[in-house]
Amino acid sequence: MDSLSYKTISVNKATAQKEWVVVDATDQVLGRLGTKVAKLLRGKYKPSFTPHVDCGDNVIIINADKVRLTGSKWNDRIYLRHTGYPSGQRKFTPASLMAKDPLSLYRKVVRGMLPKNRLGEAIINNLYVYAGNEHPHQAQKPKAIDLNSLK
Repeated sequence: MDSLSYKTISVNKATAQKEWVVVDATDQVLGRLGTKVAKLLRGKYKPSFTPHVDCGDNVIIINADKVRLTGSKWNDRIYLRHTGYPSGQRKFTPASLMAKDPLSLYRKVVRGMLPKNRLGEAIINNLYVYAGNEHPHQAQKPKAIDLNSLK
């Protein structure tokens, strides 16, 4: 047997096959949408996944304002942030974040599911969120993905 045929191929930044993907958030549960988007951003659905390289896709989320949360989580769930100064703890609910900027809510949800290092910071920049049905990334020819078909 040829032992060279069993070598594992590692993807690097130059050989990564990055694609553009459109996800429709209409009537999707926020947390379940976030896990699948995090896997797409990380590249875990690809056979050439390499843990230490940004080999995931660029994800565009449209209709971000039509996402849903189960139960009464819109007002009961609390996200915390600290300014770094004494008494600087700030509290936010998903309803207040969504009213101010839908991108901030999605970034908060998906960022918690990515690695907490420089790679995670680079990966989260591949997420684009838009409240309506239109997005300015038509030149990249993104393909639509049904999240219900992914595991």
